[in-house]
Amino acid sequence: MKIKLLTLMVLISCIANMATTGCVGNKKEENMKTTKERPLMLTGEWDKTFPQSDNVKHTKVTFPNRFGITLAADLYIPKGDEKRYPAIAVSGPFGAVKEQASGLYAQTLAERGFITVAFDPSYTGESGGEPRYVASPDINTEDFSAAVDYLSLREDVDPDRIGIVGICGWGGFALNAAAIDTRIKATVAATMYDMSRCTANGYFDSMTPEERYKMRMQLNMQRTEDAKNGTYALAGGVPDTLPDNAPQFVKDYYAYYKTPRGYHKRSLNSNGGWNKTSALSFTNTPLLAYSDEIRSAVLIIHGEKAHSRYFSEDAYKKLKGDNKTLMIIPGANHTDLYDKTDIIPFDAIEEFFNKNLK
Repeated sequence: MKIKLLTLMVLISCIANMATTGCVGNKKEENMKTTKERPLMLTGEWDKTFPQSDNVKHTKVTFPNRFGITLAADLYIPKGDEKRYPAIAVSGPFGAVKEQASGLYAQTLAERGFITVAFDPSYTGESGGEPRYVASPDINTEDFSAAVDYLSLREDVDPDRIGIVGICGWGGFALNAAAIDTRIKATVAATMYDMSRCTANGYFDSMTPEERYKMRMQLNMQRTEDAKNGTYALAGGVPDTLPDNAPQFVKDYYAYYKTPRGYHKRSLNSNGGWNKTSALSFTNTPLLAYSDEIRSAVLIIHGEKAHSRYFSEDAYKKLKGDNKTLMIIPGANHTDLYDKTDIIPFDAIEEFFNKNLK
């Protein structure tokens, strides 16, 4: 029973970080109810979880999405001759910030000749949006298209050569964006989660309709409490301590988000987590409903030993084009593809974008 509860907690706090079934988070933080957006406060220091490259120019940028939320991003430009580059927008993992895995991917791809942006999704990190710590299948998909807007308007970017990379939960958002936004010419989904499926059905689709109904009841009771209190309760991030019998994938999340390897003060997973009630919209909004209509190229990458591998395999099966590729990395777990540069197949990613952004 303890293992089941801990697994549910990971579904909530590490991945969805939103549902309230069977567990609580490790924080008691709350989020004030307000719709007034705060001024963005962009740090000027290099506070990433990875070292800065000498071969790339870096600057902070902002841009709006169509919901009126201002997104904060790190822009990476290859050093060298001035020209119009192919460009890539990167985000994820779910509950992470641009100073973590997405920034590493963006900087590495900039070293390989692409202009890149790693952005904080709406309501998180240094990006705008009130109340804080909200996830949304619609708005977070739009965040990718907003990044494409920004890149398309840059004089040093070829607007016909733009791709995206989504990591973990943002892999699902990336596929959804590719189905909607025909300007996206190539998509990489790395160690992906389908957040709608995971939230509505549980791991390996184990949740029954009755359990899903009870989850919705709890979430709506929480919504009433939030309305009474004038705050949004947070689900809690990755727990500060783990029992010895924690599942291995829970330990893998801990090893990234709660240690110097991947901890960041603005990361939801490293700290207080998402609003609990954010889960509601994911329970009946299937992200990949139209992924079979994607016509642009797709590369899906997953670890052989990842607990989440089935998300990528099923997403790959649904794609109908002949320009799709599934890479299973031998021996890799879910979080290995966050930051382990000797495991992430950057050569294959570079080759994929060079082929499809031309």
